[in-house]
Amino acid sequence: MDIFKIAGIVGLVLISIGVITQKKESEDLIYIFGGVCLLVYSSYIGDLIFIVLQIIFIISAVFHFLKTRRAKGAK
Repeated sequence: MDIFKIAGIVGLVLISIGVITQKKESEDLIYIFGGVCLLVYSSYIGDLIFIVLQIIFIISAVFHFLKTRRAKGAK
């Protein structure tokens, strides 16, 4: 098995863990790292739709992470 397939598997597992556990403190970071792993894999297989999906997913997770951090800092 090559490194890109391993990255895809790791990404899938990380995102699944984030969905299942729903730990708000670390959920966004898990999503970000999982999304990056899946982006690496989707770039490797050359699937443009999946690449765009992962970029949007990562941006969304980063935005939510930063928004949550700012809200905690304001309290």
